[in-house]
Amino acid sequence: MRAEEVADLMNFHARKGVEFLFAMDFELQEALFIPRPTESKEVLFDIKGRGNAGRLPLRRYKEQGDVLKPLFCDKKQYERGFDTVRHGLMRGDSFLCNLTTVTDVDLSVDLEALFHISSAAYKLYVPERFVCFSPECFVHSQEGRLYTYPMKGTIDASVENAEECLLSDEKEIREHFTIVDLMRNDLNSVCRDVRVEKFRYVERIDSAKGAVLQTSSIISARLPEDWLSRCGSMILSLLPAGSISGAPKKSTVDLIRRAEGRKRGFYSGVFGFFDGKELDSAVMIRFVEKADGKYRFRSGGGITTKSECDKEYNEVLQKVYVPIKA
Repeated sequence: MRAEEVADLMNFHARKGVEFLFAMDFELQEALFIPRPTESKEVLFDIKGRGNAGRLPLRRYKEQGDVLKPLFCDKKQYERGFDTVRHGLMRGDSFLCNLTTVTDVDLSVDLEALFHISSAAYKLYVPERFVCFSPECFVHSQEGRLYTYPMKGTIDASVENAEECLLSDEKEIREHFTIVDLMRNDLNSVCRDVRVEKFRYVERIDSAKGAVLQTSSIISARLPEDWLSRCGSMILSLLPAGSISGAPKKSTVDLIRRAEGRKRGFYSGVFGFFDGKELDSAVMIRFVEKADGKYRFRSGGGITTKSECDKEYNEVLQKVYVPIKA
C-alpha cells in the first residue's frame, strides 16, 4: 500500500476507535497497516512494553560482538555525499541536512531474535525485511495534546566532561535550535497552542558497546477536537520527520536524494500504534535490514556548515550498535 491509502485507513479506524499498527517509509511510496495488531503474530511490535511480541527464551548476549559485527562502510561514498550536502548548504538549499549511510554487518542471530534481544522504547520487526529498535518518538497524543521529542546531538559518554562538551558545542547547539524550530512549525500546521515544554536536556543511552549522551527537547500542542477522524492525514502532512530530513524540508529532501543516491525505504520513516484512544509513534532509526541475503545497518547524522567530514563519519559509525537488554 501507499502512504495515502494507509492514512485514509488510519482516519477510518481511529474514528471508530479500532486499534491499529501502521508504518510509512521515508519516500512515502510504501506503507503497512494492520488492524487489531495485538492479535497478529507475523509483524511484531513493542512500544513501551505494549505490543504482540511475547518473549523468547534467549541466552544473554553480554558483548556487542556476540550479536553484531560491523564489516564495511564505504567512506569514499560518504565523503562524496558529504561534499554534495556541503555544496547545497553553501548555496542555501538547506541549513541542516541529515545525511545517512549503510554499514554491512554480520549478525550471529536472525532479525526476529535481534528484535527480542534489543532494548528500546519503540521496536518493530517485519519478517525477512528489517528490524528497528528506536529510542526516538515521532509524535504521541495524550489527553488532547500532541507531543514530540526531537533528538539532536550525541557524544561518547566516556569523553572527559562529556555533558559539558555536548551542551557547549556550537554545531550541536545550532542543530538543536533548528530542529526544535522546525518541529514547532510542523506541529503548528496541524495543531494550536504550540509550546516548548523543556529545551535541550541530556539523556544517557547505555549499550554493550558503551554509553552515549544525547540532547532532546519536549514540544507539545493542542489537538483539534476532530483529530481522530484526521489522525492519518495529520501524520502524513508531518512527513518526512524533521529530525531525519532537515530544514527547510522540501529543498533538503531534494538535497538528500542527490547526496545519498539510494532510497531509504522504511529506514527513517515512521511507525506507530493506536490503542483505540491514543496514538504513539516513532522515527525508524537504529535499523537493520536484510537485502540479497546480507544484513545492513543504516545510520546518519545532521550536517551543517560547521560540520567536519571525518567527525561526522565517525559519529555515524558510533551509532552502529544494538542496545542489549540487561
